Amino acid sequence: MSDYCLGPARLADARRISLLSRRLIEAGLSPSWPETRVVASIRHRDSMVLTARARYDELAGFAIMQFGDERAHLNLLAVAPHHRRRGVARRLVQWLEASALTAGTFGITLELRATNVAAQAFYCALGYREIGRVAGYYERVEDAIRMARDVRPGRIYSFGDGTCAH
Repeated sequence: MSDYCLGPARLADARRISLLSRRLIEAGLSPSWPETRVVASIRHRDSMVLTARARYDELAGFAIMQFGDERAHLNLLAVAPHHRRRGVARRLVQWLEASALTAGTFGITLELRATNVAAQAFYCALGYREIGRVAGYYERVEDAIRMARDVRPGRIYSFGDGTCAH
């Protein structure tokens, strides 16, 4: 993991983030994270757009989280295929969780495609639990699984059935 550097996104990263999102997250759907929306998130004071860079400034991965008063929402997380299984996604999430703790925001929620079994296992391994399903969430084409975690040490998110399918 020492080959990667994490830090806030720059405005110049917005296009690459949007293209990665379109290819890795929004495949088969209408793009909902165009460059302009990523730029707005980079500029928004209650958002964090975090990047993981490999050598030569290559964008290896990114995450976008929106912070609220009571909880934060992880909007997007993606790692380029040739950088997977190297701890990049885990480090991105850990950075955002630490930011949430610092901000006094202890709950984090997210949605993911119901068919994305690898992502479900990843989030479960990090302590996230399924709190619901949303039929047709992705353009009425695919259902979403809603997950949450209380990031305070030793805490379990306080609602939902707490199950985690593998």
